[in-house]
Amino acid sequence: MRNVLKHSILILFLALLTLTPSRSIAQEAEEPAKEKFDAKSFIFGHTGDSYCFHITEIHEHPVCVWLPVIVKCKDGGSWHCFSSKHVCELKEGETFNHNGANFYISPINADKYPGKLVEVKADGSLSRPFDISFTKNAFGIFLVVIFLLAFFLPAAHKYKKDPMAKPTKYQGLVEWLTYTVLDGIIRPNIPDKKVKKFAPYLLTVFFFIFFANLFGLIPFFPFGANVTGNLSITVVLALLTYFFVNVFGNKHYWKDILWPDVPIFLKAFPLMPIIELISTITKPFALMVRLFANILAGHIVIMVLMALIFIIGGMYGAGMGGVMSIVSIFMTIFMTALELLVAYIQAYVFTILSSLFIGMAQHEPEHE
Repeated sequence: MRNVLKHSILILFLALLTLTPSRSIAQEAEEPAKEKFDAKSFIFGHTGDSYCFHITEIHEHPVCVWLPVIVKCKDGGSWHCFSSKHVCELKEGETFNHNGANFYISPINADKYPGKLVEVKADGSLSRPFDISFTKNAFGIFLVVIFLLAFFLPAAHKYKKDPMAKPTKYQGLVEWLTYTVLDGIIRPNIPDKKVKKFAPYLLTVFFFIFFANLFGLIPFFPFGANVTGNLSITVVLALLTYFFVNVFGNKHYWKDILWPDVPIFLKAFPLMPIIELISTITKPFALMVRLFANILAGHIVIMVLMALIFIIGGMYGAGMGGVMSIVSIFMTIFMTALELLVAYIQAYVFTILSSLFIGMAQHEPEHE
């Protein structure tokens, strides 16, 4: 039902983009030129990464939290560090010169390096520097990590200081959250002797994804970063699971992959080992794509609903825009409530599949 609703909204959005009211050339010539609403920049500008936190605008002047830009030019160039204000406030065609190098942020709708900081060479060509800037998503990661440390470490310190003391309500909440994941997700999929070894990673990845998803739904600073809707971040999470599965896999796990119990004629041509080796890659790939696609799709649907207000208003006037704003606001509230559920579901699915893959690599052969 959730996917059907998302697809329906996206289809409606695409259909509205194709609708244009018929107007004569004379009418278009008489009316003053208006700035066209760029739906693509609006949607992907909010769901993608950014070099600053855009809060609001006062008298058409943006109010932002500027983040540090840290880049190294290619071809033996030097390092550059400056505030993102210098490049985020540039007008079209302008560049920012820093120590002899010219930079600007490529537009979202550009064919090359959309939304990324680029260097303009002397011959006019564009080059993508080595970029380790502290972006909006990087800020979001640090925010989640700091929150998790501040939330869990005090409870752990109290337990360590006096294990027999009566737990407070705060400790009870932390214990309930921890054992919900431990007993409901991790223990059923991993052998008892190995739970203690892998539980720290699985608990960490669950709460990181869960709170990153929740913080991404809060539309004001310091929240709002679409952390798990960024493919680079889900790649790293999937690679961590791949590492724990394959590096700590036991002999029986690797025997089933490299020398499975199949008829000898199948071993003459290593078809089964090839298939099994491919499966070790497809499993983390599925984790990566599932988390990224579901979170990004939810954010896009919410932004599409907001964009419909400006699209309808620009095409059919302020009256229709006002009517559409009422519909969009109610639908946005509904989708945001649905995304709260998705925030937990995606953390649950990633963790349960990771624990299942790790558990499959730890099981010993059964003997009669």
